[in-house]
Amino acid sequence: MNLLLLALSATAAILVGSIALYLLSARRYQSSDTVADSYDEWTEDGILEFYWGEHIHLGHYGSPPRNTDFLVAKSDFVHEMVRWGGLADLPAGTKVLDVGCGIGGSSRILAKDYDLDVTGVTISPKQVERATLLTPPGVTARFAVDDAMNLSFPDASFDVVWSVEAGPHMPDKAVFAKELLRVLKPGGKLVVADWNQRDDRQVPLNWWEQPVMTQLLDQWAHPKFSSIEGFSELLEETGYVDGSVTTADWTAETLPSWLHTIWVGIIRPKGWMQYGIAGFLKSVREVPTILLMRLAFGAGLCRFGMFKAVRAEVESPLAEVGATQNKNMS
Repeated sequence: MNLLLLALSATAAILVGSIALYLLSARRYQSSDTVADSYDEWTEDGILEFYWGEHIHLGHYGSPPRNTDFLVAKSDFVHEMVRWGGLADLPAGTKVLDVGCGIGGSSRILAKDYDLDVTGVTISPKQVERATLLTPPGVTARFAVDDAMNLSFPDASFDVVWSVEAGPHMPDKAVFAKELLRVLKPGGKLVVADWNQRDDRQVPLNWWEQPVMTQLLDQWAHPKFSSIEGFSELLEETGYVDGSVTTADWTAETLPSWLHTIWVGIIRPKGWMQYGIAGFLKSVREVPTILLMRLAFGAGLCRFGMFKAVRAEVESPLAEVGATQNKNMS
């Protein structure tokens, strides 16, 4: 009985401590430096890579979801995105820009499995170092530090622009949309996957959704989420899109990722044990946010949005305005 009470007391102390750490160590978005610093830290300590592997994004489990390995689901996500985006049969050497490439998991799959020529960009110097280190010789994927809000590439530089879960970090979604399409060649393909909020123009956030959304933004350096409807409108308003943007909702296919990431921490304790108390506390500190993500995506507050579009051969006047604004920003 005394041992049980001791175990319960220890568990309660850890829970209280983790919640206090969670609330006191929020990574509220302040500028792009906040995002870069956070990803530098996560990359350097190695815990995130130990559990999430080379892919710092959710997995694809199918619909209805199938039971599969966490890391396999992540690589499956890339292949499903290639298929959905119509990229599977592109000619060898097609030039791809991976915006928000992380440590290069998607870029390497695109280069190795589809024979594409990939440039991956991220705002984190440590991610660039790690991505470069993980890329074997002969794989046509290279990496550089760049700002997705003001990409350093000339207009019409790439045949494909690809981005996975980068959008929530962007403070101005309209600028982000313009930059993604500006660097795409006429006739080129844009394929984007992102975390999105429900369109609150249609259904405003209620009494519990607003504080949950605030925590999701504060804890992982997000200025705001767009909605699927809102971001597709922003893409079309750039004047670069041929026709309309195609969207899909992959919430059901990706939802198991949230609880799965906690489960792998339980069954593979080596990841945080090798870093001692600091590693344990850092791992536990992320659990409340992961659970809130599962709540938000499961309850419809958040949605996993997919976007694809083709850049128009002839630009509209809106695109010309966007290009002029971009030159003024440079």
